[in-house]
Amino acid sequence: MDLDDLKAPATPACAAALEVATAYCTPALLNHSVRAYIWAAAHGTARGIAHDPELLWVAAMFHDIALMPEFDSHTVGFDDASGHVAWVFAAGAGWPVPRRRRLVEAVVAHMLDEVDVRRDPEGYLLERSTSLDISGRHMEDFSDAFRAEVLARHPRLGIAEEFLACFRDQADRKPESSPAAALRNDIAGRILANRLDIP
Repeated sequence: MDLDDLKAPATPACAAALEVATAYCTPALLNHSVRAYIWAAAHGTARGIAHDPELLWVAAMFHDIALMPEFDSHTVGFDDASGHVAWVFAAGAGWPVPRRRRLVEAVVAHMLDEVDVRRDPEGYLLERSTSLDISGRHMEDFSDAFRAEVLARHPRLGIAEEFLACFRDQADRKPESSPAAALRNDIAGRILANRLDIP
C-alpha cells in the first residue's frame, strides 16, 4: 500500500481540522492523530470497508483533543468532551446535523472495546487504529515495512509516556471516566510494551 495514497482528503474541513489540531495538540499527540487516520484508512482500504475519508480524518484530528488543557472538561471524560469539540467544529464547517452526529459517534467510539463495523465503519476503524497506535493491538494488520514507513514519516516523539500521563491525570480527576477504566484494565502495561516503541 502506498502511503501517499492515504493523505487527508483535499477538502476545506480536513484542512481546517488539521489546522486546529496543529494549533492545540502537542507534536506527539498530533503525530498520533495523523497515524490514527493512516492506520484506519489503510485497514479500511485493504479490507474493503466502505467509509467516509473526510469524516474519518476529522474524527482522527479531534478524537483526543480534550486531553489538551484548553478543551479539558471537569464534568465528562476526554472522549465525550472531544466529541463535543468535534460537533462544534462540524457545525462551523456547515455539516448537517446527522453528519455531525456521525462524527461524534466515531470520536466517542474510539474508546469502546468493540464497535460494529456495519453500523459505524469510521468508529470501528478509529477504534482499531488508535488501539494499535497506543496499546499495540492489531499489530498483525500491517507489515513491518509499512509500519516502519509510517513511523519514519510521523515519529512517535514519546507518545507512550505523554499519553499515559494524560490518562493518569484524567483518571485521578474523573474516576468514572474511560481512562480510569482503561487503567484498571492495565492499559499502562500495554502502552509501555507497545512494539511500535521498540526499535
